Parts: sequence; C-alpha cells; structure tokens
Amino acid sequence: MEGQSLIMFLVIGALAGWLAGQLMKGSGFGLVGNIIVGIIGAMIGGFLFGMLGISAGGLIGSLITAVIGAAVLLWVVSLVKKA
Repeated sequence: MEGQSLIMFLVIGALAGWLAGQLMKGSGFGLVGNIIVGIIGAMIGGFLFGMLGISAGGLIGSLITAVIGAAVLLWVVSLVKKA
C-alpha cells in the first residue's frame, strides 16, 4: 500500500467512525477509536453491500459504505451492551 493510499484509508476510516458515532450516539470516539470503528465498518459495509448486490465506487462511495457499516457495528454493540 502506497503512502497516499494509506493516508486516504485512515482518513476515510476516521471520518466514517466519527459520522457513525454522531448518528448512533451523538459523539465520536477519539481519533484512534474513530479510525478503528471506521475500518471495521468499511469491512462490514463492504460485506453487506456485496450481499445486497450494491456497488459504491469512488471516494464518496467508500465513505458511505464505511459509515453504513460502522453504524451497523455500533448498533450491534449497543444491543450486546443492553443484553
């Protein structure tokens, strides 16, 4: 992975984690937490979009996929915390 690609990967992860945090509970998780949530969310979102036959390309598509996946991740975590 090139340096520029790695930086974009981390920026998208941080943005996705922050946006999902805003949507799901009203706050972010700090820079490292947002990156981790965003990266895991990108994997979940990619899996879900693949299962539904949806493809989202480009920077905005990657961000949308990661935000949706991160929101699903945070929703599942909140369900587990309540149980």
